[in-house]
Amino acid sequence: MANGDTIVEHRLDAEGIDHLMLAGVNDRNFQELTQLFGIRLVLRGDRLLLSGEVEAMERAVPVIQHLIELARLRAPFDVHDIARFAESFDVLGHGGVLPHEEELRIALPGSRKVITPKSEGQRGYMESIRDNDVVIGIGPAGTGKTYLAVAHAVDALYKKRVRRIVLARPAVEAGENLGFLPGDLQEKVDPYLRPLYDALEDMMPPERMRRALEDRTIEIAPLAYMRGRTLSDAFVILDEAQNATTAQMKMFLTRLGLNSRVVITGDKTQIDLPRTSDSGLLQVERILGGIDGIAIVYLDAMDVIRHRLVKDIIRAYAEAGDDESA
Repeated sequence: MANGDTIVEHRLDAEGIDHLMLAGVNDRNFQELTQLFGIRLVLRGDRLLLSGEVEAMERAVPVIQHLIELARLRAPFDVHDIARFAESFDVLGHGGVLPHEEELRIALPGSRKVITPKSEGQRGYMESIRDNDVVIGIGPAGTGKTYLAVAHAVDALYKKRVRRIVLARPAVEAGENLGFLPGDLQEKVDPYLRPLYDALEDMMPPERMRRALEDRTIEIAPLAYMRGRTLSDAFVILDEAQNATTAQMKMFLTRLGLNSRVVITGDKTQIDLPRTSDSGLLQVERILGGIDGIAIVYLDAMDVIRHRLVKDIIRAYAEAGDDESA
């Protein structure tokens, strides 16, 4: 047990896990844990042996137990997730463990993707989408706002909870003028809608996605195309909502029909409208809070799931008071 006054050993049950998933390629995950906590890890059969100082072990063990559970369930994570898990556990305390909640796990047919929340903020966001008809997700780039919303939409379509998916975005951003772009109207707007296609391509087999787009089971369109329609029996996502005007936002929200769900995503630091006050995202944040069935969820740098430097970049811009963001 003790190997001196402060060095202790601990054994964790690793039975039934995917060893490569837990340790990482060339033991990269173990190396990351050693760097974060200053502990030593050795995987022997169905036992993971840990050794290190008492304080470090107290911080490390809950995180490693979480990783073991993910590996046991074949729920993917990578080396960049480990630091986020560690931060979340430090913030929440040892009683605030981020368990792998089965009801939030999205396993998509025809894809090897198993989508789970990777931070406390993402867990709250996914719970809100599950429990509310209208969800407004506000946060910086890389927090999974759009990706998780699309995952819920595809899951609802596969489970026949809705008959179609409608994905919309404001078509004009960052001062661009579509009239100066080459091609027909669809070719002009496709670059603005590309992130939505990317999310779908990551979750659906190519042939199934192609058929769904052709028969309009899935529709991806500029926000202006929503005018005059009623969207019933649909999962509807408005992405980049900070660039929807107040009039467009009201128009969009009043399209909601029977048996439909809406997720609105946006980043208040990336408003490209001529006047920030014209943003419909800022307005709905102010006037729709407290309405039963509408949830407003805030994500922050702790929830960033891109390269670890993205979180530091976001914080640096915030501290500098500069809202210009790529």
